[in-house]
Amino acid sequence: MYAEFFELVPAALLVIVALFGLLVGSFLNVLAYRLPIMMERDWRRQCRELAAERSTVPAHVINQPFDLWRPRSACPSCGASIAAYDNIPVLSYVLLRGGCRRCGARISARYPLIEATTALIAIVVATVFGPTWQMALALVLSWTLLALTVIDIDRHLLPDSLTLPLMWAGLLVSLVDVGGAPLTVDVGSSLIGAAAGYVSLWSVYQLFKLLTGKEGMGYGDFKLLAALGAWLGWQQLPLVIVLSAGAGSVIGGLLLLLGGRSRQTPIPFGPYLAAAGWIALLWGERLTNLYVASFF
Repeated sequence: MYAEFFELVPAALLVIVALFGLLVGSFLNVLAYRLPIMMERDWRRQCRELAAERSTVPAHVINQPFDLWRPRSACPSCGASIAAYDNIPVLSYVLLRGGCRRCGARISARYPLIEATTALIAIVVATVFGPTWQMALALVLSWTLLALTVIDIDRHLLPDSLTLPLMWAGLLVSLVDVGGAPLTVDVGSSLIGAAAGYVSLWSVYQLFKLLTGKEGMGYGDFKLLAALGAWLGWQQLPLVIVLSAGAGSVIGGLLLLLGGRSRQTPIPFGPYLAAAGWIALLWGERLTNLYVASFF
């Protein structure tokens, strides 16, 4: 019934997923900011020897309840709680002209940008998949990849609390059949994809470390590629690796040429993996077929 309605009125689906995407984007802002702080607080409780190091945990949350739900969102300058009517995705930022209602301090444009990006991602996914279960799963994967991208850019960190559940979800979803066909990829492709994704980057890491004595990437990258392999199957891993490595090389080279980075400055690889995985999710088979038809 719903599928037939959306087929008759396709714009309705895009509007619904876009509005839902804005709400999810608001939550992703909270997730990207708070999850790394929650992790550091936990690490410091477990490792007393770190207490002498400089902490990035804000002073006002050191001894207070702090998770994804508490406390309420507040202005980073004056600490005033943000009312619900001032927390409407994108719209509130525009109406308040990017400032706090109480103190007038500027609020980063990244918040509405992430909200708008989340909605745009939802529109693209809905356009590609239509009103299907695959669309719902693709939205979950896409939004998780966006959250990981923001956290990795901010903190050079890909939390296990996101990458590992994402991998297990991909493996479990591969067990589901709809009308005799797998909902995402078959179980064998998912299992091999998860294993091959992890081992491929782990091998590159070990080889690079053996040759240079340095660590070229983090274990979070291995887990993220394993998660992508679980969702997309091993067949899409070559495309993901080529796209992410190519984009990383080009952008890293441009940063060096423009003087924004040195060779010693670490560049997070997670955003490139996430972007490549998202492209493979939506157009991977088409791109692979185009490559094969062009060169073979």
